[in-house]
Amino acid sequence: MSRKNVLIMGAAGRDFHNFNVVFRENPDAQVVAFTATQIPNIEGRVYPPELSGKHYPHGIPIHPEADLLRLIPELKVDQVVFAYSDISHTYVMHKASQVLAAGADFCILGPQATQIASSKPVVSVCAARTGSGKSQTSRRVAGILRGLGQRVAAIRHPMPYGNLNKQAAQRFATYDDLEAADCTIEEREEYEPHLASGVLVFAGVDYERVLRMAEKEVDVILWDGGNNDLSFFRSDLHIVVVDPHRPGHEMAYHPGEANVRMADVIVINKVDTAPAEGVLEVRNNLRALNPSAIVVEAASPIFVDDPEAIRGKRVLVVEDGPTLTHGEMAYGAGWVAARRFGAAEIVDPRPYAVGSIAQTYAKYPTTGPVLPAMGYGDEQVRELEQTINNAKADLVLIGTPIDLGRLLDLNKPAQRIRYELQEIGQPTLAEILEHRIGRK
Repeated sequence: MSRKNVLIMGAAGRDFHNFNVVFRENPDAQVVAFTATQIPNIEGRVYPPELSGKHYPHGIPIHPEADLLRLIPELKVDQVVFAYSDISHTYVMHKASQVLAAGADFCILGPQATQIASSKPVVSVCAARTGSGKSQTSRRVAGILRGLGQRVAAIRHPMPYGNLNKQAAQRFATYDDLEAADCTIEEREEYEPHLASGVLVFAGVDYERVLRMAEKEVDVILWDGGNNDLSFFRSDLHIVVVDPHRPGHEMAYHPGEANVRMADVIVINKVDTAPAEGVLEVRNNLRALNPSAIVVEAASPIFVDDPEAIRGKRVLVVEDGPTLTHGEMAYGAGWVAARRFGAAEIVDPRPYAVGSIAQTYAKYPTTGPVLPAMGYGDEQVRELEQTINNAKADLVLIGTPIDLGRLLDLNKPAQRIRYELQEIGQPTLAEILEHRIGRK
């Protein structure tokens, strides 16, 4: 019986993981191609033979997703595996319909097939949507675990946008490690806050290797998910963050709804800034989707170094990129800070956008009058810098998890927005973690 030809649709993350754990050693399947979307400039590469295994001596080509319907007949594809995240249910089924009409099966691999077991306790932090507040929740969880005497490492959802062989299994302990690995802005936004708190960060492409490397150094593994993807590891405590600024999304996006349904703990974040009716709708939806989950309400209060410097100014707001793009938010913490601290005007950056930044606005039209901090490569970082410098503003408010002012040469003053998770009332994450994970 001939091997089944498989094509994996991805975005340089879940797609590689699914291949590694399900297909790499599978004698009954031949992965003939990956397709790539969401992230710029990740197609046109080859998943290298060093990571592909003995069945793939030449590696596996990565094509743009736009070529999908051409590739299915050309490569005699029997099955298409959908393997990226933060996509509406409607979008997923449109893709499924295209694949079925082209003559192939359409498949989504679930946790049972793709999660790796750890020898250490695992706490996973995932979300219903990008931009729900997962990063500050992960930082809060890491701090609580350390306070319980546990040595903890954050294993971050993959962002392998560079040399895949060099990124196979990575360990970060200092900012110098980030420089040595030539990390993008997106990687720094997720890694730096953990490092600043003294928490080791691991990431990569081959998550079996990544996990085994981390297990040697810590007592507890913290899975710090990306987008709204499922955890790559079997979890002892699955925490999922939802956003009442987007009520209803917790039951309308893939695989966010699956995360909500599987959650042990659900954090309703941003209850301090979301409309009361949004919070109520989310509570009701969670009760329908997962009535047994523990629900924690939380805020993500905003802090700035000099609030008076914002009052009366024309400000350009820079926000976390994926929150605006994949997450479809029109604003983020920077916009909230500008309004709260009395900015005279929020300057629309779109007329000043250049290159790929202008293309990002065209691709994601729901983005409001704020600037997504796109930085997937050196050229895009320079275009981000030029867009900021072009803008007619008095002050730049940086609402990303890192200080972009250290990475960009800006021609106007900048101020950074900080936000951390704070639970409201009980139960608290500290109470839950002490009960479920315990003190060392």
